[in-house]
Amino acid sequence: MARKPITWYIATPADGIIEKSRAAGTPVNLAATVGEVVDHPQPCTNLWFDESEFSYFRMVKRVGEVLDDTGIWPVTWPVRLWTVEPLGETGNWSQRHYPYRLLSHQIRVLEETDAHPALGPCSRDVLSVIQQEIPGRAVRWAADWDADPEGMSERKWDWEQCGGPTCGSGRWADSLAMAVSRNYRESAAQAWIERLAHNTVDQALADTDASTMARCYAYSRATGCAVAAQHQNRFEPYVLDALRGVGLDSPAAAAA
Repeated sequence: MARKPITWYIATPADGIIEKSRAAGTPVNLAATVGEVVDHPQPCTNLWFDESEFSYFRMVKRVGEVLDDTGIWPVTWPVRLWTVEPLGETGNWSQRHYPYRLLSHQIRVLEETDAHPALGPCSRDVLSVIQQEIPGRAVRWAADWDADPEGMSERKWDWEQCGGPTCGSGRWADSLAMAVSRNYRESAAQAWIERLAHNTVDQALADTDASTMARCYAYSRATGCAVAAQHQNRFEPYVLDALRGVGLDSPAAAAA
């Protein structure tokens, strides 16, 4: 039986230009070259070792890792996702450590595809949490902290270290989520999701007088909620509730 062809991906900002090519002063615009063969503008001579930040076209076959090492900063959404065909000699820094990554000096740009899978299979739910839920909740989280810093610090410690009767500890859930992201080749997706959640908190609290510790608390709650959405079909409530910090917002829990 014939082996299924491998799909290779490259991510760019909204203008379609590979960000590292722009930084190198030799911008490569994938949006302008769909269907065409593109040669690297400054190919390095020492194969599979970086001579500059843009020594190769870098592509991945695991879409959840496509946002790693793109040079896109600040982290933003949406991005654009392209499928490409590597041409000529190809290689890798290490097949052991990067089996999903490929390097080449020539590609054919096949087409633009839906970018959402770069954030995992539940990406639309993740973005809904980040864009619609976190802004309002971040203000509440920060206000809760500043209203009772000592009490909230104790409750946060209990959540991180001990969890509760219906959920595990926050730190355990965080480490489990990271391990599962690595297993599914979604480490870059999770990192991007966490940064998007972090940015949303910054925007929500920009015009408030929230303290530094209140902002840090809001960051931890926001990233936990976003990562729970990423893994909502993989974990039971015992883990998801730990990521979300269920109980930290409950007056009954505070009284207890």
